Amino acid sequence: MHARAVAATTTALLGALLLSPTSEVRAAGTHGRPSVVAHRAGAAYAPENTLPALDKAASLGFSWMENDVQRTKDGELVVIHDDSLRRTTDVERVFPGRAPWKVKDFTAAEIARLDAGSWFSPAYAGTRVPTLAQYMRRVERDHEKLLLEVKNPELYPGIERQTLKVLSDQGWLDHRHLADRLIVQSFSAGSVRTVHDLDPGITTALLGSPAVTDLPRCAGFADLINPSYGTLSAGYVSAVHAVRGPHGRPLKVFTWTIDDAARARTAAGYGVDGIITDKPDVVRTALTAA
Repeated sequence: MHARAVAATTTALLGALLLSPTSEVRAAGTHGRPSVVAHRAGAAYAPENTLPALDKAASLGFSWMENDVQRTKDGELVVIHDDSLRRTTDVERVFPGRAPWKVKDFTAAEIARLDAGSWFSPAYAGTRVPTLAQYMRRVERDHEKLLLEVKNPELYPGIERQTLKVLSDQGWLDHRHLADRLIVQSFSAGSVRTVHDLDPGITTALLGSPAVTDLPRCAGFADLINPSYGTLSAGYVSAVHAVRGPHGRPLKVFTWTIDDAARARTAAGYGVDGIITDKPDVVRTALTAA
């Protein structure tokens, strides 16, 4: 409803915003200091998407964690970024005859045998790939907020409903969590729409940079538009902010992946609402000093 109401006037407005010569010099404080999100729970400092990474980011004082969810052969949801186990586990050694080592081709019990820490550092030897349920319990224990990405939904039919079932079982779909502790995102617009349709109370985000003319349509099911830093401009951020989402609030922008001070300050100057980073301490220091 909101998207249809603003569609007629938004396109012209947004085009003007993108072309405005002054749009690139917005004050960093226009929308307040951006939230800092630990990408894969702070991938620069501990094995990504693992419980030790969560604990490390929490110990550094960060509130927002980002993770990735995929599904095993026998239907267990696990937290891992790649659709293959090769890069972040010892799967080639443990199961040498199982190339190409896709997550969807291994059972949860098989994945639980893998070392997901030694590739990063010997100090993390024996770290396991967590299930989503295990991960959610640790997020809750550490009093964190979660930006959860539904990864490769085309490989896992029904993963949206299953993910929400785990979140519900872990107590994360109550008002207290939905108010300001959970965002579910995906590169797939269809997946984001499915999550919104299943539970309209969930804050949702579409990864990528949809065309300005498509923003009103996206606003029917997404509360945030999360582009890569390489596609970012102040005009685009302003265009996104000019559209109201499914909950009647202006759309927000979380950008990724920024790991240095200069880009963090530039993104903040563009007016982004959040910065997703492997090095949250670097970004926090840059924003504090700006």
